[in-house]
Amino acid sequence: MKVLLIGSGGREHALAWKLAQSPRLTHLYIVPGNAGSAAHGENAALDTQDHALLRHFCREKGVDLVIVGPEAPLAAGLADELQQGGIRVFGPTKAAAQIEASKSFAKQFMARRGIPTASFRVFSDFDSARQYLRAVDYPIVLKASGLAAGKGVIIPEDTAQAEEALRQIMVERQFGAAGEEVVIEERLTGPEVTLLAFSDGKTVKPMIPSQDHKRLLDGDQGPNTGGMGAYAPVPICPPALVEELTRSILQPTVDGLRAEGRPFVGVLYGGFILTADGPRVLEFNCRFGDPEAQVVLPLLESDLLEIALACTEGHLDATDIHWKEGAAACVVLASGGYPGAYRSGYPIAGLEKDCPNTFVFHAGTKRSEGQVVTAGGRVLCVSGWGANINEALDAAYARVQAIHFEGMHYRKDIGWRVRQPESAYASAGVSIDAGNRAVALMSAAVKSTYSPEVLAGIGAFGGLFDASVLQRMEQPVLVASTDGVGTKVKLAAQVGRYRSLGHDIVNHCINDILVQGARPLFFLDYFAASKLVPEITAEIVCGMAEACRAAACALIGGETAEMPGVYAPGEFDVAGTIVGVLERKDMLPRSTIRPGDVLLGLRSSGPHTNGYSLIRKAFDGIPLEAIFPELGIPLADALLAPHRSYYNLLYPIPAEVKALAHITGGGFLENIPRVLPEGVSAIVRRESWPVPPLFRLIQARGNVSTAEMYRVFNMGIGMVAIVAAEDAGHLQQRIPEQTWIIGELIAGNRTVMLE
Repeated sequence: MKVLLIGSGGREHALAWKLAQSPRLTHLYIVPGNAGSAAHGENAALDTQDHALLRHFCREKGVDLVIVGPEAPLAAGLADELQQGGIRVFGPTKAAAQIEASKSFAKQFMARRGIPTASFRVFSDFDSARQYLRAVDYPIVLKASGLAAGKGVIIPEDTAQAEEALRQIMVERQFGAAGEEVVIEERLTGPEVTLLAFSDGKTVKPMIPSQDHKRLLDGDQGPNTGGMGAYAPVPICPPALVEELTRSILQPTVDGLRAEGRPFVGVLYGGFILTADGPRVLEFNCRFGDPEAQVVLPLLESDLLEIALACTEGHLDATDIHWKEGAAACVVLASGGYPGAYRSGYPIAGLEKDCPNTFVFHAGTKRSEGQVVTAGGRVLCVSGWGANINEALDAAYARVQAIHFEGMHYRKDIGWRVRQPESAYASAGVSIDAGNRAVALMSAAVKSTYSPEVLAGIGAFGGLFDASVLQRMEQPVLVASTDGVGTKVKLAAQVGRYRSLGHDIVNHCINDILVQGARPLFFLDYFAASKLVPEITAEIVCGMAEACRAAACALIGGETAEMPGVYAPGEFDVAGTIVGVLERKDMLPRSTIRPGDVLLGLRSSGPHTNGYSLIRKAFDGIPLEAIFPELGIPLADALLAPHRSYYNLLYPIPAEVKALAHITGGGFLENIPRVLPEGVSAIVRRESWPVPPLFRLIQARGNVSTAEMYRVFNMGIGMVAIVAAEDAGHLQQRIPEQTWIIGELIAGNRTVMLE
């Protein structure tokens, strides 16, 4: 059989992959397809909105069956046009597709047919809808009635948010024509589950239940997306509940559509919420879900092509459908900035790596100059399967680790509701297994920092470090420092970037002992969270390991703690302790500091790890993917630049250096005095170096005084060296980057004056 598959996303690649396994398939055409689907058939760059062209293509190629993946062509009547030309179509007509294309139709249909759903009202007038919002006394959900690529549902926290969302939908037309009508419905509570079903217009046969993850960020935070991952089956929807949902909701829906002259042929998507009062319908869709298809189809043992044919021919009742044992999970890899504005065209590395029990389904990809590049918001969907959900998730995430493209973002907690079995300790909010898994994921990275001096590290009760290395020193002095990353972690969590936090804490601590003249020996980390997500924990610790390796420092141990009730849901903290060593004669600051010495400034990489409470306030309400003209890069990139380490730049400490001051919390006004002797003060000349535009932006948006800026932030200077005026030029020549003379020392009482 010759089959034409319509669509270009991850769902369509999964359909192509499954159809290609059918012995009845002789040729598969995919319109338009993507860089991955071409491996299973022939992509054809045709306009899916040109129905006449598609009908001509089917006749020219002798296509026996058309399978429509996305909802938009179905809502536009593609199935009707092709069927009028005598072509079989697996997908509903325009009239039947209204079950998804119009939420107002769907809600009114459910009300007519007695199908359980949330109470609702439909509005086409903004003022009437706003008046209703102000009158209701229960939480609500706003839904753009038309098609909005899975993003037209908004869950406001209060009336003000609801009114603003309503304005964006109906007045500003955030979702275009989809917002001409709005459904306002009661917000229900309970776990959600997706149940897809095959239908021939009369018979309904359910698939394996699945659960997707709509929110962008870990912990179900951030904006709604088209879906960031999924898993199947779902323990909260056992076979008995599948049977009940099919009997009481899915079958009556198909019967009702047929009775109203809208026979539904294809895949009916039921989105359910399991409330205390029983299951309720959240939404119906007229096609496979994306990414649900990428976990359901790997578990389908039967021939998908045979099932599709049975649906189009009206004998689904005589078709047996079999499913594999086990579970499947998928992780979506998205472009930076998604679901907002994003850039495309970045090369994708690691696609060629082969991992057992996995498959990489392409979504927003294309071929350019011989390589696969990004071409959409959701770029790839990595699926894995195994005997249970843990094996499936492990397989998927292992495959993810091999893939990279610029700005790649993905959730680290897909399947978090079902990954670990419940225990008494887990019921209190603590998972021992999550901690063990985090250790397993980070183990290789941690061990890569070990030197021969490390006698015991990760997994031991305590780290052991052979101190005999100090015997080669004359008067060894140990230096220790402890610090934390602070509220920068909140911004990192907001955009799902965790590895740089590991660099932040290690480099901060390295700089704190470097200013005393020490080199690092070993580092101990501390990570605590309300709930441990092993992949997030491992990501942060892997960042620590990278920073430790760069400074020849051993990461010999640490503490990973799960503390529900201590930390708010979704929150965590990162801290660490470093131990270093120096010869006593080399201790900084030196006793030779005197008035007339100059301050040599070394550039910072950004705010480092200080001032982020003020930063978050200054940019409150601004999307982190926003690009300010003066920055030229997304705001998140500027704010989350890792804390810079000055170790490789300044160690061994040059003889000209009398003191070093790490400009951290307290800025210039409180850090430079820490290295000044009695009788000496400092002048910092603010115009002596170019202040990076980020700090000007923070000052303007936060309405911060100049004095406070220099007391809180490093203003582009992360390390200050004190040197004799006559040695400054020579030292500047030795440092392989631009530095600035930013001030000098004067007689005084250990203060700093800004000029």
